[in-house]
Amino acid sequence: MDDNKGTGKEEIYSHRVRAGKRTYFFDVKATRSNDYYLTITESKKRFKEDGFYYEKHKIFLYKEDFSKFQNALEDCISHVKEELMPDFDFTQFEKNDEDNDSDSMTSDIKWD
Repeated sequence: MDDNKGTGKEEIYSHRVRAGKRTYFFDVKATRSNDYYLTITESKKRFKEDGFYYEKHKIFLYKEDFSKFQNALEDCISHVKEELMPDFDFTQFEKNDEDNDSDSMTSDIKWD
């Protein structure tokens, strides 16, 4: 991703998760002073008359909030799995995750 060129923000690490019609990008970035943060971007392909575009939503997560965010996410996932859907077999999705998870970036991505 080149959208940080010239801003002093360096991308350190990136992980892409394909999830049906959505793709999630987890990007570790650094500021000029080597402070690290995470951006989580949801990208959805949208169609219009003359083609398509990618709609994106981005969350910035700073290091001081990593533990709180991780704890809240784990708590919510556990609640759904253990309290709301205890009989559901979530392992059926594990194979799809491996098949859809690729580190190569798609060249036709057009950000708004």
